[in-house]
Amino acid sequence: MSRLNHAIDYIEFCVTDMARAKRFYADAFSWEFNDYGPEYAGIRKPDGEAGGLRVAPKVVTGGPLVILYSSDLERSLESVRAAGGRITLEPFRFPGGRRFQFLDPSGNELAVWAEN
Repeated sequence: MSRLNHAIDYIEFCVTDMARAKRFYADAFSWEFNDYGPEYAGIRKPDGEAGGLRVAPKVVTGGPLVILYSSDLERSLESVRAAGGRITLEPFRFPGGRRFQFLDPSGNELAVWAEN
């Protein structure tokens, strides 16, 4: 596998409840995980891992915003809601597409975008 120098390679989310976090991301985005014990799970991607979930006593919000791509924004919005995510910004337009933002059950804020 070839890696790009200085490219973002892995993103790690702190979560307060591993089982709840895994259930949320599996239900909302069909993510699958590699378990490394009760306090860490890797987020699978076809050629390895994209990141991980790490148990922490609390989550601090306001850091970098992770933005996921969707081929169907409305479907992603409904999946996030159905999985228990809290929408913080309803879908809005920006140059090149539309996006929404949400909080996961631990309080991490992410966004999902789609092309116009």
